[in-house]
Amino acid sequence: MAITGNGSLTISLSVFVISAAFLLKGAAETLSVEGQNLGTDNVSVIEGEMATISCRVKNNDDSVIQLLNPNRQTIYFRDVRPLKDSRFQLVNFSDNELRVSLSNVSLSDEGRYVCQLYTDPPQEAYADITVLVPPGSPIMDSREDVVSEGNETELTCTAMGSKPAASIRWMKGEQELTGEMTVDETYDRMFTVTSRLRLTVSKEDDGEPVSCIIDHPAVKDLRAQRYLEVLYQPEVKIVQAFPEGLTREGENLELTCIAKGKPQPHQISWLRVDDDVPSHTVITGSDLFIENLNKSYNGTYRCVASNTVGDAYDDYILFVYDAPTTIPTPTTLNLDNTQDSRADEGAPQKIDHAVIGGVVAVVMFAILCALIVLGRYFARHKGTYFTHEAKGADDAADADTAIINAEGGHNNTEEKKEYYI
Repeated sequence: MAITGNGSLTISLSVFVISAAFLLKGAAETLSVEGQNLGTDNVSVIEGEMATISCRVKNNDDSVIQLLNPNRQTIYFRDVRPLKDSRFQLVNFSDNELRVSLSNVSLSDEGRYVCQLYTDPPQEAYADITVLVPPGSPIMDSREDVVSEGNETELTCTAMGSKPAASIRWMKGEQELTGEMTVDETYDRMFTVTSRLRLTVSKEDDGEPVSCIIDHPAVKDLRAQRYLEVLYQPEVKIVQAFPEGLTREGENLELTCIAKGKPQPHQISWLRVDDDVPSHTVITGSDLFIENLNKSYNGTYRCVASNTVGDAYDDYILFVYDAPTTIPTPTTLNLDNTQDSRADEGAPQKIDHAVIGGVVAVVMFAILCALIVLGRYFARHKGTYFTHEAKGADDAADADTAIINAEGGHNNTEEKKEYYI
């Protein structure tokens, strides 16, 4: 019994030791696998160009790396290529990386590629290859080639055969506009995008560039452009060519009508608002001429220009002012005369002016002296008259006697007279 028991104990201990060893080995292998990190990156490539796939391993313990295609066919096992596709080429192989290039990429190459590390259990990392297909040159069209101002026009821009679908922007000059976009997918996983732009035009839009710009990750600065052609009615302006200042009686008047439009005005006419144009007015195309103005010509004169889009006009208000007062100017001497003749004719004129000035001065002085002498004379005789009139008045009994007794009496009254100037 003892022997049997000891043998059983020994066997049990052996089984325990072996089991523990296997557990420790499995734990070590698990720690080793978890310590190895396998990684890769997604790739976007334009159709026809080259894509590169990199399988990277961190802390590799000599485990085998291989690359599989989307169908899980082995492209490279370590540095050996089992797949018979020469477009795949080995770029780099080491314990930490397997890097492979794929040239002349096509849509059929798109999919998920697998980086695989032979561990227990195996590790996998996935690289998605996305193939970009740029659109063809955009096609731009318009509903009409020529549009009249105030009307609406429609422009369309189409980008065909792209992957993914492109987006379309509109620009008019420096202004960004928004169109209505539709996307259609074709049977081969390609996309056609169409954008429609509607806009109302004005005469300022004539000659303005309109561009549709294609935005796509596979292409840059892809656009189409055309110029707007807008018809508009004339712009009319009346210019007074003569005279430069005020219009006065007796002068002439010349007006010019300037008209611009698209198309160029085919007819320009003149009229007088609310009245007839003066009978002797001369109209030559865009010019109007009136000779010898008078105030009866006052009024509003209108120039009307016409083209296929419409009519337009401008008004000129005529107001005739009085003729200016003229002052006779001295006769200009004949420049053909000799210098001696001009000197002889000029000297007497200077003497005559001097004589006239001297005579006027003497006359004024004589008048002033006469006024002074006469003033003193009349002032003195007026005082004498009052003095004689008072003599004998003190001895008279009454007023009548005083007058009778005055010196000289009435006999002298006729001799003493008073003069007033």
